[in-house]
Amino acid sequence: MAEKVRTVDKESWEPRSKVGRKVKEGEITTFEEIVEMGKPVFEPEIIDVLLPNLEAETLKINTTQRVTDSGKRIKFRVVTVIGDRKGHVGLGVGKSDELKPALDYAVKDAKKNMTSIRMGCGSWECKCDFKHSLTSKTQGKEGSTTVTLKPAPRGLGLAGNDVVKKVLGISGVRDIWSSCHGGKNVYNMAAATINALDNINLRKPRPE
Repeated sequence: MAEKVRTVDKESWEPRSKVGRKVKEGEITTFEEIVEMGKPVFEPEIIDVLLPNLEAETLKINTTQRVTDSGKRIKFRVVTVIGDRKGHVGLGVGKSDELKPALDYAVKDAKKNMTSIRMGCGSWECKCDFKHSLTSKTQGKEGSTTVTLKPAPRGLGLAGNDVVKKVLGISGVRDIWSSCHGGKNVYNMAAATINALDNINLRKPRPE
């Protein structure tokens, strides 16, 4: 189940990057402005300020054991997806000797890898004016995994496996046809889904 993402207090935040300073000073007010500038997000606090209503969904928790002189040590690896259900989504990975820090690191990593989605209704079965799906068919790849997304009519819901549904749901997409081919690695499936969403941004929007 998705949980609310904790955010930093804007007043106590001391930006370390040029983009961060512009966000705190109010010169940048939307995440899309950063995307258009082509600038990376180095500070998770930038996302806290611009997208304060994010939710986080843990996709997978792995544990590994390492034998040291003091005995066996367990390390946690967490894959998390975050989004505001309004067209923004990010994927992150966190590692730590304890679960809670691993979860926090994954969320911070996801904030640095946010994507803005161009939503709409590209379904020939629907052709409505609501932004409930995607504008066109798209495909994304990560490793050996390929995810294909096709616009669906309103009311269909999210047709896909659990990982794809969680990524799309937290991003704000409500209706979609999807298919997944290749490897079943959870991170690769989630990353391929986000790559497919991001690939729509590379296309020129259709004229109104």
